[in-house]
Amino acid sequence: MKRLLPLLAVVLLLAGCANIPLESQPAVVSGDKPGQVPADVAEPVAGLDPLTVTRQFIRNSATPGTANANARVYLDEEARRNWKPSQGLTIIDDTFGTVYDTSSSSPNPDEQVVNVRGFKLGNLSPDSAFIPVKAEYSQQFKLRKQPNGQWRIVDPPQELAVTDEDFALNYFRVPISFYSPDSGAFVPDLRYVAAKPQAGLPGRVMDLVLQGPSEGLKGAVKDLLGDQVTTESNVRSTDDGTLDINLTGVGGASLADRNLIAAQIVLSLQTVTLSRIRLLADGTALVPDHEYWRASELPNYNVDIAPNSELRGLMTVNGRVRSLEDGQPVGGPAGNGGYKVVSAAQSVDGKRLAVVEERDGRQWLRVGDLGHELASVDLFGGSLSRPTWRPVARGGGVSGEVWTVVDHNTVARVTLAADGRWVKAGVDATMLTSLGQITEMRLSRDGSRLAAVVNGQLVVASIVRTADSVALRAPRKLQERDLKDVVDVDWATQDHLIAATSSTSLPVVKVPLDGQRMDAFNSSNLTPPVHGVTAAPSRQNLVADAGGLWVASELGEVWRPQAHTVTDADPFYPG
Repeated sequence: MKRLLPLLAVVLLLAGCANIPLESQPAVVSGDKPGQVPADVAEPVAGLDPLTVTRQFIRNSATPGTANANARVYLDEEARRNWKPSQGLTIIDDTFGTVYDTSSSSPNPDEQVVNVRGFKLGNLSPDSAFIPVKAEYSQQFKLRKQPNGQWRIVDPPQELAVTDEDFALNYFRVPISFYSPDSGAFVPDLRYVAAKPQAGLPGRVMDLVLQGPSEGLKGAVKDLLGDQVTTESNVRSTDDGTLDINLTGVGGASLADRNLIAAQIVLSLQTVTLSRIRLLADGTALVPDHEYWRASELPNYNVDIAPNSELRGLMTVNGRVRSLEDGQPVGGPAGNGGYKVVSAAQSVDGKRLAVVEERDGRQWLRVGDLGHELASVDLFGGSLSRPTWRPVARGGGVSGEVWTVVDHNTVARVTLAADGRWVKAGVDATMLTSLGQITEMRLSRDGSRLAAVVNGQLVVASIVRTADSVALRAPRKLQERDLKDVVDVDWATQDHLIAATSSTSLPVVKVPLDGQRMDAFNSSNLTPPVHGVTAAPSRQNLVADAGGLWVASELGEVWRPQAHTVTDADPFYPG
């Protein structure tokens, strides 16, 4: 059902990487000459049969090491010299089969063909991002008995396959930060680096910063460094514990951009080092008069995308919008019954409200100031999904944007025009709508991504904006094999989602935005089916089931009744 990090994996990872936070997890970093097997890498034990040799090869392919030396020892001498595995990895389920191939039996008793079959969970792409995949895995290995009597692989595949457990043991998940000019926030891009040797982690992470955003995020964020910036020397720790990073190619970058570059680097490295960071550009301070940096010294770039703690959230109940804080209706027609409210969404700053109203046999969108009359927008259909808000842009410009899905197949947005009217604007959502019927959609509060429920599956896509267009790109189904019958989703943090399903066995789950794993919430006290969920940073997770509203802060925590629980309520936090 769910895939959790085994306890042994956590213990081993912490033992080898004492300063790595528990929450972080398991790209492939090469660079050594192929064909070389260091003296300290032991040969396999004698007498292994072909099936065991093949399984051991796969289990050791997850250890990057020196030129994949731990896997290379299972090859014959010629293959050891010539094998050059491609960048990236295929991650397969921990349970996989190895059987002798009977269809291609060789008359030579010293040769065997082994078929490997399993289930593919995803790929670690060449840019070190995890891409979820639902597919069968199969691969053939040809083995030959060597003059010393040992079986060795003679035709190793270029594409490495590793088990999910071994991937978690040997790779470390790092959120690389990239800047979003639209929201003024830094956006996490989940990437994976080899966990050992620990001393090299900062350098490997810095390499990913320099590479720019992964394919799944390109166009949705700004690459502050571009192709021209690199490091003049290796990232290294000095005798006093400082981490030295010397950039070159920054050139005529403005002071504002230099501060953003510094923030991007420091935020990206904060999960792999506690050291202060010395940032140089061509030998002098990257930011004048600010040579040394710590994450605690950075301004809060994400302050505008996090709901204020005083905004306790709202809910729709029997066609009206009420407060989660005291259960009372909000001001204006949305709360007093003037509109027959189907669903609603509050802006991140709390000042505006968007509602879907049922009127004349259709559903219409209304948007305006909370507590006041809401303007009817020329956007309607047989059904509109619950609205979701784009974050407020810094430095002027548009002050709000609302998205919804019309009739399950058209993604629409409305923006605030100069004359104060809310007007429709286009979204190229072809890549998303091609996957099926969209029943729910939530924009991330940093505005770079959206999460959607499509044919009962959880899907994430990036939002790419240009001067005159908005498009959804790189849609990816998360946990496609195990997560089904999804009915609602929300962003718990910038890189984690909370999803509700109609399942009795898996009603509420937490999933990272790349879908590399899934954790189930405690289902105690819930009365399936769950029909709604809302989440936000530093907020309790809130779900709605047949009995009312329930809150829990942690995965293992038992759900407790919300203070103003009521049946048939649909809760929502700002965003």
